[in-house]
Amino acid sequence: MSHPVISLASARTLHLSAQNLLKPVTRKPSAADVVQAIRDMGLLQIDTISVVARSPYLVLFSRLGHYSPQWLEEALFGGKIFEYWAHEACFIPSEDYGLLRHRMLNPQGMGWKFSQAWFDEHQSDIQALLGHIAENGPVRSADFTADKKSASGWWDWKPHKKHLETLFTSGKLMVSERRNFHRVYDLAERVMPDWDDASQTLDQGVAEYQMLRRSAQYLGIFKPEWLADYYRLKRVNTKAVIAQLLADEEITPVEVTGLEGIFYVHQQQFSLLQQATESRICSTVTTLLSPFDPVVWDRKRASVLFNFEYRIECYTPEAKRQYGYFTLPILQRGDLIGRVDAKMHRKEKILEVKSLHLEPQSTMTARRAQDVHGAITRFAQWQGAERVLTGNVPETLMAFWSTDWQV
Repeated sequence: MSHPVISLASARTLHLSAQNLLKPVTRKPSAADVVQAIRDMGLLQIDTISVVARSPYLVLFSRLGHYSPQWLEEALFGGKIFEYWAHEACFIPSEDYGLLRHRMLNPQGMGWKFSQAWFDEHQSDIQALLGHIAENGPVRSADFTADKKSASGWWDWKPHKKHLETLFTSGKLMVSERRNFHRVYDLAERVMPDWDDASQTLDQGVAEYQMLRRSAQYLGIFKPEWLADYYRLKRVNTKAVIAQLLADEEITPVEVTGLEGIFYVHQQQFSLLQQATESRICSTVTTLLSPFDPVVWDRKRASVLFNFEYRIECYTPEAKRQYGYFTLPILQRGDLIGRVDAKMHRKEKILEVKSLHLEPQSTMTARRAQDVHGAITRFAQWQGAERVLTGNVPETLMAFWSTDWQV
């Protein structure tokens, strides 16, 4: 049976369309757009590295442009999103709580994130911690600072952070808000007061089917082996899920020129698929991506789809780094053309581009240079910078740029 054949460029565009990176946002974003962007991706991975904007804020910037990062905290505090382990630690739309609840009720399957032995060994302390939160309200791990038991009866438990994380993974505590990006923990029944395990919790098999189904939507176009990674699923029958999605006409098979095997396109991209077969679609977005953006968080997928070999080097000794501490992939009109190692000097209001490396296949043109210059300028403005300083930047770019500029 023959299948539609699309170009690699069109395949990339279908994926970027699913990730809301097809066209730049032209209107002023709102707080509601932050929640909708997370819904459209399904997951927003959390990371705390802050040499530039922290990853979740950056992922949203790549899609929304100049928005207020405070809107993310407001969405969490307002109960529109919640935190849990999904791809990794993620912000997730609150209506998807049922997809993950089975993990909380069976935390023994969560690997290093939960230790039954620890829970059993410290059960009395953990119960006391729950009692304290019930009586006194939400806590942060930083709240436990006294060396000795205080007059109020509260004290510093050296393992208090692990207690909190254990209770978080087992779903007894949830993150009710973040203060200066630090988690604030409260009882799950206070964060989700209307939740009822007996009537609302999905069976693990049902939940995992739905997660794979949604992964197909969020990817837009995919190979079977890409599906399980989105929610970090293990030992799932992807073949059976694809068969069901084909039977329900939610996906359709295609071939991609230059790539082996069958790919599948989700129905939300069907309107673009005909144009894709005629190579009449392209992404016009140029932006910097987070290392934990869904477009690149599956390094193998990024390699196959974008011919982009990528890894984060913040855990690599400085002398052994090839590109830099926290490099940001450069997305330019459907291609990943390079990476930027940047640092935001917040007091000085300067964005430093320490280095910029282009991919070997990325030839420089005036438009490409202008696109990347504009993306860096917008990135700097959003973070409150007034000036951009450049360091190790290819001569092919510097032919079009100055070494520093006002934003």
